[in-house]
Amino acid sequence: MKLVYGTYNVTLSARIGLSAMLLFTALGHFMFTDGMAMMVPDFIPFKKELVYFTGVIEILGAIGLHYPQFQLVTAWLLILFFISIIPANIKASMEQIDYQNATFKGNGLGYLWFRIPLQFLFIGWVYFSSIRI
Repeated sequence: MKLVYGTYNVTLSARIGLSAMLLFTALGHFMFTDGMAMMVPDFIPFKKELVYFTGVIEILGAIGLHYPQFQLVTAWLLILFFISIIPANIKASMEQIDYQNATFKGNGLGYLWFRIPLQFLFIGWVYFSSIRI
């Protein structure tokens, strides 16, 4: 940012990084649909459609963070999104789901020691770069 604007803009840089992460993870929804559908709790219908939908949500979130008129609502919706996918991560760890290969040979409960703190990092990242600025 310093090269472009002559000053550091930490929140903009954070939003750009967050958007890149969201676009990268959205790819997984389209590349590993079967495995991600295995992560969706059993009581939720239309699992593959939900995986595609959440991929689109991530893309829209990545874009919405950069439009001032949408930034605040996008940020709050992303926080709700990050909270709402915690059950899928719990299910994936308990059932040892390897979403990339759509098998039950994943990392298991050890995955939660990484994934749950990561979700809270994402939530804080959104909050401090887009809400509390």
